[in-house]
Amino acid sequence: MQEMANVYFDGKHYQVPSDLTIMTAMEYAGYQLVRGCGCRHGFCGACGAIYRIKGENKPHFALACQTKVEEGMYVATLPFFPLAHRDYDMEEIKPTEQVMMEIFPEIFACVGCNSCTKSCSRGLNVMQYIAYAKRGDYAKCAETSFDCVACGICSARCPANISHTLVGLLARRLTGKYILPPAGHTAQRAADIAEGKFDAAMTKLMAKSKEEMKELYDNRDFEK
Repeated sequence: MQEMANVYFDGKHYQVPSDLTIMTAMEYAGYQLVRGCGCRHGFCGACGAIYRIKGENKPHFALACQTKVEEGMYVATLPFFPLAHRDYDMEEIKPTEQVMMEIFPEIFACVGCNSCTKSCSRGLNVMQYIAYAKRGDYAKCAETSFDCVACGICSARCPANISHTLVGLLARRLTGKYILPPAGHTAQRAADIAEGKFDAAMTKLMAKSKEEMKELYDNRDFEK
C-alpha cells in the first residue's frame, strides 16, 4: 500500500501520496497548473509557496516543485514573492562603490541574520554576495549570485526587506558591461544577425513540425 499524507491546498483537505512534491501533489489532487509552474525542476523560480505543518506556528517558504509534501501540511501558493524593483539606465550608471547605495540602499540595513542563505532554494551564499555588493566588489557578487533563479524566497525571509535577487542581477549587469573583457564572438554574432545571415536558416527552422524540433533539440551539438 502506498503511504498517503493528509495535506491542505488553499484550505481544502486532500490525501496524496507522501513521495510527491507539492506541485505534483496538487496535480494529483486535480489542480491544473497553468501559471506559477515553469520548468518544474528548480531552475526558473516560478513556483514559490508558503506552508506550515499542523501543530507548528513557523511558516516555511519553498519552491513547490522541489519540496515534498508532509503529513499535516497547509500550503498556499503565490504568484510571486514581492521585490523592490528599481529603475536605472545601464548606459548612465558605472560600477562605483556608491551606485549600489544609490539604487539599493536597504542592503546596508542587513543585520547578518543569514535567513536569506538558509532559505535559498539553490543553496547559494546569499548573505555573502550581499556583503560583496556592499563593498563594491561586483565581480565577486556576480560570481556568487550567478546561479540565482530569482524566486524571491530570500527576500520573503529578510527582516531588512532586501531584494537580494535584484542586487545580484545589477552586480552581474555591471560586471558584464564594465568589468569583464568584451566578448568579441558575441559582437560578431550580433552583427551577423543584423546583416541577415541567419534569416534563411530561421525560416527553414520555423517551418519544421513539433516532432522535428524535438529531434533537433535532442540531437543538438554541444559547444566544448
